[in-house]
Amino acid sequence: MLISSITIHILLIIFIATVFRSAFGFGESLVAVPLLALWVPLNIAVPLSVLVSVTIAGIVVVQDWKKIHFRSASGLIMFTLIGIPLGLLLLINTDERIVKAVLGAIILIFSVYLLTGKQLKELKTDNFAWLFGCGLLAGILDGAYGLNGPPLVIYGAKRRWSAQHFRATLQGYFFIASMVGTVGYWFAGLLVTNVIHYYLLSLPVMVPAVFIGRAINNRLHGEKFFKYVYVVLSAIGLFLLVRAVIN
Repeated sequence: MLISSITIHILLIIFIATVFRSAFGFGESLVAVPLLALWVPLNIAVPLSVLVSVTIAGIVVVQDWKKIHFRSASGLIMFTLIGIPLGLLLLINTDERIVKAVLGAIILIFSVYLLTGKQLKELKTDNFAWLFGCGLLAGILDGAYGLNGPPLVIYGAKRRWSAQHFRATLQGYFFIASMVGTVGYWFAGLLVTNVIHYYLLSLPVMVPAVFIGRAINNRLHGEKFFKYVYVVLSAIGLFLLVRAVIN
């Protein structure tokens, strides 16, 4: 049985997004959702992206659970769950273009500032105030635009996690956060047949992509890794600004 052109494009997008996420620990939705939306409706693209996120996180957690900072991940998750309803309120009560523009500008300015070589002051141990602030902001951004990565990057950079610990710890966080999102989509009736169909078809390309991303991650060390991460953040900020202008 021949695979349709749409399916081939979807599998290619998921493969690229999975390599990206597995290498850097976050950001696959920046790749997956806009590109998937070119081929399928958003009500399929977004739930499919969340299912992919759960799967990637689950594989990485099994691979590298010894590298997860469980206390950090638990604190961030707890405060994220508090922030998500606040983000939803922000989205409902504020012009979406304003939300995108403000988020994009803040992320872009912050990432460009760090790309100039500035260093965030190191946190040698987990700090309640920083866990609360970064976790809450991640939840607000998640609720407002489904974009919780930037505050997590700040916390990981402050703690001076290695590329490997950064990747593993964020997957511990994303596994729980994405599972909650999946349950929400299920209750909302968005896990329809087409979503499950494309998800099952994507599994054979997802698994090798996770291992390829892991191999890339293992070659990244120290400041070199975070410079790449800041470039990704810059792209996210620019993407939000562009979407705010053209929408």
